[in-house]
Amino acid sequence: MFADYHVHTEFSDDSVYPMESVIQDAIHMGMDEICFTEHVDYGIKEDWDSGKEIRWRNGDPIANADYPSYLSKIQEMKEKYGSKIRIKTGLEFGMQIHTIPQYEALFARYPFDFIILSVHQVDNLEFWTQDFQQGRSQQEYNERYYQEMLSLVKAYKNYSVLGHLDLIKRYDNAGIYPFQKTRSLIKEILSTVIADGKGIEVNTSSFRYGIKDLMPSEEILRLYLELGGNIITIGSDSHKPEQLGAYIDETKQRLKEIGFQSFCTYEKMKPVFHEL
Repeated sequence: MFADYHVHTEFSDDSVYPMESVIQDAIHMGMDEICFTEHVDYGIKEDWDSGKEIRWRNGDPIANADYPSYLSKIQEMKEKYGSKIRIKTGLEFGMQIHTIPQYEALFARYPFDFIILSVHQVDNLEFWTQDFQQGRSQQEYNERYYQEMLSLVKAYKNYSVLGHLDLIKRYDNAGIYPFQKTRSLIKEILSTVIADGKGIEVNTSSFRYGIKDLMPSEEILRLYLELGGNIITIGSDSHKPEQLGAYIDETKQRLKEIGFQSFCTYEKMKPVFHEL
């Protein structure tokens, strides 16, 4: 079973990869199933139809996915390519605790197969720009990141998996923060996820970013397994052709070595298990 469960297209504001081209490429690669997970980042981005002013950066709009156009395109692609590949409808919710009501309203508006809960910013401060880290010690920004995630999984339940759980390490200029220092926070996050019947994602972009570990780390994955977690999706977080489906086979092998026996795809927000 070859599936990519974290894929961005031209409906995400940081990609220009046409959805139809993604599907054609996926079919050419022999992919069985693909799930599109376009960006939604309330707090720092507006909806196209919100009536509010859209911000721009370097000539590109900073906005959430155009949901009606996105869903219409997916339906068109299912009709055109559905006999060759299974196409699933998802979104990546870049959540913050103060934006939960907006996500609750969005989730109620449309039918989804799959939702990634990610933390891309805290207090409307983004990680990749270093705005969030500025003025904080390494301990402070790492702990604050996981505290936000813990608050989210306790308060919000309409998601499938936690995306790239230790994402903050990608943007930590001070180096990898020791796992043991945040272990108790991460354990509480994972325990909540498991109790709620949710899962976690292994995001293969760690390979292309040169991170010498999986994302989340093997230490986090071993803790998840030890706690009884067994719902795992695998996604490339692709935005470009060369990223689609990348390192998924390698990730499956690493998961088997850790002790996992299966990975998941999703159908109408329910996990479907496949042997690794």
